Amino acid sequence: MALPGELWAELTMETRIFCSVLLFSWAVYLWEAFLARRQRKVYRTTTHVPWELGQIMDSETFEKSRLYQLDKSTFSFWSGLYSELEGTMILLCGGIPFLWNVSGQISGRAGFEPEYEIAQSLVFLLLATLFSAVTGLPWSLYNTFVIEEKHGFNQQTLGFFFKDAIKKFIVTQCILLPVTALLLYIIKIGGDYFFIYAWLFTLVVSLVLVTIYADYIAPLFDKFIPLPEGELKQAIEMMAKSIDFPLTKVYVVEGSKRSSHSNAYFYGFFKNKRIVLFDTLLEDYCALNKEHSEGEDGEDDDTKSKVKNKKQGCKNEEVLAVLGHELGHWKLGHTIKNIVISQVLSFCLTVLSRRFEFQADAFAKELGKAKDLYSALIKLNKDNLGFPVSDWIFSMWHYSHPPLLERLQALKDAKQD
Repeated sequence: MALPGELWAELTMETRIFCSVLLFSWAVYLWEAFLARRQRKVYRTTTHVPWELGQIMDSETFEKSRLYQLDKSTFSFWSGLYSELEGTMILLCGGIPFLWNVSGQISGRAGFEPEYEIAQSLVFLLLATLFSAVTGLPWSLYNTFVIEEKHGFNQQTLGFFFKDAIKKFIVTQCILLPVTALLLYIIKIGGDYFFIYAWLFTLVVSLVLVTIYADYIAPLFDKFIPLPEGELKQAIEMMAKSIDFPLTKVYVVEGSKRSSHSNAYFYGFFKNKRIVLFDTLLEDYCALNKEHSEGEDGEDDDTKSKVKNKKQGCKNEEVLAVLGHELGHWKLGHTIKNIVISQVLSFCLTVLSRRFEFQADAFAKELGKAKDLYSALIKLNKDNLGFPVSDWIFSMWHYSHPPLLERLQALKDAKQD
């Protein structure tokens, strides 16, 4: 009877590579599933508010966040299992060679001979992304209209969802196909050092996309309006000036038409920085805090918000504290460092990102925003139903932001001072 080592030695090199890829894929999946199982145990067993949060989180909010995160984790398990099984079946059944042959037939009918492998590759990529979009659609629908709907976050209608999905697919192809064609051409003519040229090209493309995303891509999906003149805008401009942040514009994005989750970010290079605030972050601007009113244009049948409950948002002082944290990322050079580190390993980036979050919190403290950031983090955690308790291995592996309790503890001393 042949031993496993002898059987392995008898396999061709191609078969060994195939088996290695398959085994590695399942090893990664099982590791992720193990971590997720540990975290689900935390969701199931932690049914009472930790004493550290007893004064700042009520039991009702805690229970809502626990059930929300448990539902998301369970959904992630099943969608991840399906994805892994689908990928395995595609490999075992020869789905990739089949799709490549179909791509060759299509490109051939379009007048491209077999030596035009770039054209065939683009057809292959288009068909592969189309297949992925179709097979992923039921999962996306369930996540949006069952889980997010159940917990009060979804603000989309079916019409809005499908228009958005089609638009995303088209925009993605408009970017992906030309970039891929250029990358393949660079690889084709790059000679022995093609990998260096390919890496430099992808780095440049990444920087360009970061630069143009908020100005030219994001407005295709959401409405951006300048933050009106007033106390908040003046305070933001004063804080930016105090740390030499080259702020040029401040926008509010109508994220409430899509979801009640909140966010804020800045973008731009050199002396052209801009800040974007989600309307769900701003207590005074959030549509979810206002009574439902008639729309302003004909698209409202598809895009109007389905207001179910009021969201709290943050007061101006708390918004400034959150921005103080975000500006800390810029002042401390975290953005450039993240771009560089991202060319390495994602786990290293997660570890570094957690360190950066503490540093950015400390920067906000130096701006005198510790008390407001403390309350803002609590409000944002409540509005987004974030669960404050995590399994330590799951948190270390997945969370680019430290858990709420750790961030509050780091801010506590300065807040008391």
